Amino acid sequence: MKKKLSLILIACLILALGLVAGCGGDNDKQEAGTPDKTPATKLVVGAIGEPHTQMLKMVKPKLAEEGVDLVIKDFTDYSQLNPALKDGQIDANFFQHIPYLEDFNAETNSDLVWTVKIHTEPMRIYSKKIDKLDKLPDKAMVGIPNDPSNSGRALAVLQSAGLIKLKEGAGVTATTRDIIENPKKLDIKMADAATLPRVLEDADICCINTNYALDAKLDPMGALFVEPGDSPFANVLVVRPEDKDDPSIAKLGKALQSDEIAKYLQENYPACVLAF
Repeated sequence: MKKKLSLILIACLILALGLVAGCGGDNDKQEAGTPDKTPATKLVVGAIGEPHTQMLKMVKPKLAEEGVDLVIKDFTDYSQLNPALKDGQIDANFFQHIPYLEDFNAETNSDLVWTVKIHTEPMRIYSKKIDKLDKLPDKAMVGIPNDPSNSGRALAVLQSAGLIKLKEGAGVTATTRDIIENPKKLDIKMADAATLPRVLEDADICCINTNYALDAKLDPMGALFVEPGDSPFANVLVVRPEDKDDPSIAKLGKALQSDEIAKYLQENYPACVLAF
């Protein structure tokens, strides 16, 4: 009896092992036929204002298809974006032009680099007090940004508009000390770039970056003067040097230079000029 019971138990054990082996074979086959899903690469990008944030939102689905999980971090103070990138809080930023980046690197002993040019946002002269520049009174108050690269840019715009003259070679880092002619004796005041739309309530005119003008619902088409089209101030995607050749950064740059983005800018932001 004991021998018979032992034979039954052995037979059951063999059958059980056969079933397990059979199930294991089916699972192996199923897994072999399933494409390997590599976890998406998380990419945190800092931006501020339009159209930058909206452009990033537009390319997010496309990047997801390419294995990049784009996380958009909105900032309210543009002076925080490069420090955040330098410190590793974000992986890239999209808000600035090349002279601003160069100025930041020089002042902070940083080595951030740009990867691709996306678009140019011409600086414009706005006013709530006059409708033509030739109506600008003597000793008028003029608001310009207070950061070095944008203040130099604004002075160049004022020169292009025929309001002042800068000494030769002043370039994008020009300061008020470089003004050699000021026939209207303009009173040039500096303020944070983001506050200039509000400064318009008191100033006669202000030189305002396009993104801040758009955020303040100012009409770029109603500006008194537009920065010439040969401006060197292309907006760029910026990263730490070790990430310049990162595949996910390359994918983001390519997405931002897509026909879809070009069409979007042309249809929604005619105030912007494509730089690619």
